[in-house]
Amino acid sequence: NIYLSFTSYRGIRPPKFIGVTNWVRLFGDEKFWTSFGNSIAMIVAMVVIPTLVGLVLAAMLFDLVGKKFGGKLASFLRATYYLPQILPVVIAAIVIGWILRPDNGALNTILAAVGLGDLQHNWLGSPDTALASIMAVMVWVQIGYPVVIFMAALQRVDPELYEAAELDGANWFQRFRSITVSIIRPEIFVVTLTCTIAALKVFGPVYTLTRGGP
Repeated sequence: NIYLSFTSYRGIRPPKFIGVTNWVRLFGDEKFWTSFGNSIAMIVAMVVIPTLVGLVLAAMLFDLVGKKFGGKLASFLRATYYLPQILPVVIAAIVIGWILRPDNGALNTILAAVGLGDLQHNWLGSPDTALASIMAVMVWVQIGYPVVIFMAALQRVDPELYEAAELDGANWFQRFRSITVSIIRPEIFVVTLTCTIAALKVFGPVYTLTRGGP
């Protein structure tokens, strides 16, 4: 791919070397930079935030909720977080679109009902909030995936490690950092990789919510 970027090539005739012409056109194209920025935003919404929050949620469900309230509650919460992944992406986007509609959407209706009518907004139709709204939706859709993967990974962690660390006076964050993160590092890498690929290919929710955006 790097070699082909220095050529003129349409997939049929042999590539013709043209130097850095493609790169000059690319870096001078405003639409490329807009697309690049949007891709970074999707990586933040679908990789960075879900992986970090999912890791903390999985550790809490496994180490705290599972111990105090039993495995059934932890399994129920895990399924709840994963529910948006089961829904077709377009269906989830349509439901969120109903919530964020400017005229009679649920969010603006609730804001008006609690006396915050000044905060009502065209969330998906305004350039200053459209991308942030889509990012929030993608965090909600994506967060269940790392939670399920990380909780499955935590099944192979010896509970005696947590017990020994707790007896030695380690608090929850110290156990999380020293035991959880270090042992399930391979799963963290896999989740980061697969979520990044999904973020770079995301199309359905954006098109359904904004038809390409304001």
